[in-house]
Amino acid sequence: MALSKRKRATYLRYAQYGVIVVIIVVIALVADWASLRDSFFQPELVRKQFPDILQTALKNTVVYTACGFAFGLVLGLVLALMRLSSIGPWRWLSTAVIELFRGLPALVVFLALGPGFDRAFPEYEIPFGGLGVATLALGLVGGAYMAETIRAGIQAVPKGQMEAARSLGMSHSRAMISIVIPQAFRIILPPLTNELILLTKDSSLIYILGLSLSEYDLTKWGRQGMNSEANLTPIVVVGLCYLIITVPLSIVVRRMEAKAERAR
Repeated sequence: MALSKRKRATYLRYAQYGVIVVIIVVIALVADWASLRDSFFQPELVRKQFPDILQTALKNTVVYTACGFAFGLVLGLVLALMRLSSIGPWRWLSTAVIELFRGLPALVVFLALGPGFDRAFPEYEIPFGGLGVATLALGLVGGAYMAETIRAGIQAVPKGQMEAARSLGMSHSRAMISIVIPQAFRIILPPLTNELILLTKDSSLIYILGLSLSEYDLTKWGRQGMNSEANLTPIVVVGLCYLIITVPLSIVVRRMEAKAERAR
């Protein structure tokens, strides 16, 4: 007798649960738990990481990400407006910048603004040291992605909103700033928050720069601890610190997406 569609879906779901349970059991039986504990979970090393990892590394990671995101948001808005401009050279320039920094890996951008800038302009330096390099690199990479997100948000606002504003006597610029852009940002808030999560992880690339101890981010802090202690516990602590930042942001994104879905 043929099974109904609902029963097939139920059996398929149970089968998937079974596969997951089997995988977990196999891993639990095969893994060398004593070796894992010695390599990744040394309580005395965890205690040694605190509170400096919070006061220095976690704080620096948040600052690097916040500065990069703020710069990228402004850059992305400018690039999006240039991309929507009726003036050809503005569109061509914004397209070139967006495609360039969307196409380059973030690591290459960090290398270009770190060692590359020092060799190309030996008499000059980017202001604010590691913070300046991180802000520029994260802002350029994030701004290129945010520009396309903002452009899509602006185009998603009904044209009638602009026409109504113009009929009230507003200039095009005033209507864009007061009416269109605020609505566009409400639409694109979830993807912008996702971009913030990505920039948080990309901030780890600052480890390639020569930083002082007070400028260490989480990844640099973890690598330093791993090398000095010959143990992977500092990396586990660093991973938990990243989760402290990214998990709440992911929850916020899901709630915003659910709210937007209910509003449709």
